[in-house]
Amino acid sequence: MRLFTCDHCGQPVHFDNRQCIRCGHQLGFVPDRLAIYALEADEAPNWHLVSEPTRQVRFCANAELDICNWLVDMNDPQAYCVACRHNRLVPNTHTQQGVDRWRRIGQAQRHLFYSLLRLALPHPDRTEDPQGGLVFDFLEDEVQGGAVVPAMTGHEEGLIAIRAAEADDATREQARSLMNEPYRTLLGHFRHETGHFIWNKLVRDRDGFEAFRAVFGDERADYGAALQSHYDNGPPANWQECFISAYASSHPWEDFAECFAHYLHIVDTLETARSFGLAIDPLRYHDMAAEVDFNSYKAESAEQLVSAWIPLSVAINSIQRSMGQPDSYPFVLSQQVVAKLDYIRELIDGA
Repeated sequence: MRLFTCDHCGQPVHFDNRQCIRCGHQLGFVPDRLAIYALEADEAPNWHLVSEPTRQVRFCANAELDICNWLVDMNDPQAYCVACRHNRLVPNTHTQQGVDRWRRIGQAQRHLFYSLLRLALPHPDRTEDPQGGLVFDFLEDEVQGGAVVPAMTGHEEGLIAIRAAEADDATREQARSLMNEPYRTLLGHFRHETGHFIWNKLVRDRDGFEAFRAVFGDERADYGAALQSHYDNGPPANWQECFISAYASSHPWEDFAECFAHYLHIVDTLETARSFGLAIDPLRYHDMAAEVDFNSYKAESAEQLVSAWIPLSVAINSIQRSMGQPDSYPFVLSQQVVAKLDYIRELIDGA
């Protein structure tokens, strides 16, 4: 994620900022420009860009609950921004808990859409693609017989369901521990589940099976049986030689979705490092030196990404440990995984 600046006074601002602390201007994110702009109010509910008074905009309808800071053109018939218009079921906004969950979910969702827009990836909604468009349901847990039945996170033909309760840290950590996962975040859910949608659009719908199977294997293997076998028996003993995570070893579809998620993890974090001018040069370990001096969203190869990512992630993990925190990136990138990441990079470039 880039570090932005207020285009009125030059103050550094962040992706989720609503107001500039130096000049006091309201801030909003313009999706088609992937940038934050200072705003001045016109006749409600309209605003204009301070630096471009003829560009008139309004905030996404979700701004009313301080859930979204993205902008919509004044003439756009949609009430919601390009991210929020993909939502179908949202958390209960009549309770403070629901609003709090919705804010955390919305933050992660906008982060996902930043990457989709940066990479120019297809993201039709159900108006544009009624059968396979991208749509989100944020599901509440149910209570049956006095017991809580957790909602299931998953995907089906562009419909992505995410358990709203995972916006709560305690609930998400409990699920992570029960599933024996090293990493579990809302943003990770968004990136992984959207990976299934991207597979539909860029592999299945474009008849790219041959190239996909050469890297990930045959996705025609029974999906349900493969997942059941994974849950019953666990991953193969040597899974780290070929897969980014244990779950990726369950089926080629999951392998692709996991690698897609990690590709976004890597390119976005490297962009953040570049924005802050980070460089890694540990004493006596020059093979672990790295400087992010390239645009990670336009990387020439996965090797270019990995050569910067490994030293940076090792340093971040070490800092986390110094703070008594778990590793931010507890994964190993084998050569086969790097090859899969390069396949995804080429797939995205071709999109």
